[in-house]
Amino acid sequence: MSLIRLSDRLTKLLMILAATWAFVLCFIALADIIFRAINLPLHGTKEIVANSVVMIVFLQVGFAIRSRSMLGADFLIHLFGPRTRRLLAAAGFLLGAAFFIILFKGAIDPALRSFANGEFDGEGAMRVPVWPTRFTILLGSAFAVINYLLLAAIELFGLDAEELTL
Repeated sequence: MSLIRLSDRLTKLLMILAATWAFVLCFIALADIIFRAINLPLHGTKEIVANSVVMIVFLQVGFAIRSRSMLGADFLIHLFGPRTRRLLAAAGFLLGAAFFIILFKGAIDPALRSFANGEFDGEGAMRVPVWPTRFTILLGSAFAVINYLLLAAIELFGLDAEELTL
């Protein structure tokens, strides 16, 4: 199986997981609204939503990168030839990889510390563990790096999707 195909399958799976969780989150928010109307708010909804939004973003980032759906300013790129376009695209992909490498490195200690210390968000009746969110940032950042490097390799070497194999 090629590295690209493996990355595609895993990032699609994470994207589906994120979309499913976003769907479930809508019902949690709706239930909280309904129960607040009868003066019985669901405790912890704010904490669940806050942590979930971060998780949803980082679960989907790998797919967004691989599908080339990340925001890009390409208003000048059409002025250059095909070779220069490929080099500029590869440079942009490498900068994206560098950003997520830095983010990954910076998130390792907080994730480990959060897990070791049993860090929770919220007070009182409902406390939400924070470590799943912190590890999702690591996972999403890792897939972002992999996908940015794959896209850079494709651009720099003119590779076919099937050429990068494990």
